[in-house]
Amino acid sequence: MPRTDAVPSHSTEDGVPPVAGSASADAPHARIVITIASLGFFLITLDISIVNVALSRIRTELGGGTTGQQWTIDGYTLLFAALLLFAGNLADRIGAKKALGAGIVGFGLASAACAAAPTIGVLVAARCAQGAAAAIMLPASMALVREAFPDPRRRASALGVWAVGGAVAGLVGQPLGGLLTTLDWRWVFTINLPVCAGMVAFLVAVAASPTRPSRFDWAGQLLAVVALSTLVYGLIEGGHRGFTQPTVVAALAIAVITLAAFLAVQARGRHPMMPLELFRARGFRLALPVGFAFMVGNYGNVFVVSLFLQQHLGLSPLHAGLAFLPSAFFAIAGNLASGPVTNRFGARVPVVAGLLSMTAGLLALLLTAPLESPVVTALCVVPIGAGGSLAMPSITGVVLEGVAAERAGTASAVFNTFRQIGGAVAIAVFGALIANPHTFLTGLRISLGSAAALLLLAAINSTRIHPRG
Repeated sequence: MPRTDAVPSHSTEDGVPPVAGSASADAPHARIVITIASLGFFLITLDISIVNVALSRIRTELGGGTTGQQWTIDGYTLLFAALLLFAGNLADRIGAKKALGAGIVGFGLASAACAAAPTIGVLVAARCAQGAAAAIMLPASMALVREAFPDPRRRASALGVWAVGGAVAGLVGQPLGGLLTTLDWRWVFTINLPVCAGMVAFLVAVAASPTRPSRFDWAGQLLAVVALSTLVYGLIEGGHRGFTQPTVVAALAIAVITLAAFLAVQARGRHPMMPLELFRARGFRLALPVGFAFMVGNYGNVFVVSLFLQQHLGLSPLHAGLAFLPSAFFAIAGNLASGPVTNRFGARVPVVAGLLSMTAGLLALLLTAPLESPVVTALCVVPIGAGGSLAMPSITGVVLEGVAAERAGTASAVFNTFRQIGGAVAIAVFGALIANPHTFLTGLRISLGSAAALLLLAAINSTRIHPRG
């Protein structure tokens, strides 16, 4: 769940609390900037969660089976993960305002294509375009906030407001997806269009952003896209057709070769997109497996539980979406509690406690799945949402532990890339395990058990995080 901080009730007209003695005044139209950025984060987060509840209806109308359902999610996640670092460089080179505008327009067009998709192949292609546009939007919106709020304290408060967009999306994503799918699953994508139009209208009033020379790592970017695409393709197709199929073997072999080539380029290139010296920082090394495991547990849980409630228990999309509502409320509470807990005890306590809470929730789902009770399922999902929201804000601070200040943005982008890869791999593997309707329950329990084991290992490893002081 995205981070959200408590926002004090007394605020200036731009929605950001006043800070006495601010060294730098906010830029003109700062209120508009934070509105656009919050809406962008809302859309990016919403389109990760809202589609899960629509998957069963999409399969009924467009076909594609479980493979089509997997690619509907992973097409978005894959391109989002692969292009995040490139998008950061793009925002520097052409300016944050232009990059954000391009991302918004691209996201709107891709959403329209998703809504109008006549086949599952067209839908997956449009979802890939949506993920690419989302990758451009995220770093550009962050850069625009930095320009609008030059004072660090004002900017910190503004980012708290910005994070609310992600929190609200996490809260309403599943129920809203269920409601819209009850009408027509295409509304899940159509709803993005007026939001994108409003963002573009607001963006016109924002001053042009400065441009900075920034070199693209074209070789690294190409190798990253090929490596991730072939890896996910090999995992999805291997799970359905068998890992001895020539195309699957070839895809996985290409993934290994291009990954090795990517690491070689990053080690020797003059302007690498993922500088390998980042991995020398202890905090960075500890944070990456936490981000990866969190997304496996979070994405994997939402994906398989959504299908469990609809395809196995026969719930409507609306009722399946409502099953996630208690978890969403507890997740917001976890986000709000994370900051005070971290300030008092350091990052290790909330990270380890949060991961263990997610592990407990997944194990509870595993044990109670044979009961086939929607109410019990909804209760078991609660500690997953609460635990993840407690852990993730704290681990973001650990990411930058020991990383040079000029590498902070790159470190954060690499961390988020690893997170998205975890989500993509979870959908690929878990989707294969639940593909057969006759062994759905067994595949569900194996998926949940695998995610729980990974989170438990991440929790044990996180005990190495330095305690407070």
